[in-house]
Amino acid sequence: MKLQEIIDKVGLKKLTNVEVRNVQGVFISDMLSDVMTNAKSGNLWLTVQTHKNTVSAANLINLAAIVVTHGKEVPQETIDLANRFYVIILGSDLSTYELVSKLIGIGLKP
Repeated sequence: MKLQEIIDKVGLKKLTNVEVRNVQGVFISDMLSDVMTNAKSGNLWLTVQTHKNTVSAANLINLAAIVVTHGKEVPQETIDLANRFYVIILGSDLSTYELVSKLIGIGLKP
């Protein structure tokens, strides 16, 4: 599924520049070590983490995007770093649980 289609269907906020990418599933974790070990290239990463290290983890694995849930505010330094390394960060006011429900509802598989 195309990232822009997901953004439009579930109402995600664009916090960084967004490019055309295919999404190959979802990974949920708030532990960077878990993401670096178990997430797969092309996954959407759902998290409440907002610090700069998330950009490094996403870049390392070539994730489709980071989605920050629960309406957490992402610091400008994290956004700037993400734009520099072409890492997409999106935001949602929904809880992780609510967002996962919507993603399943539009047909996105784990």
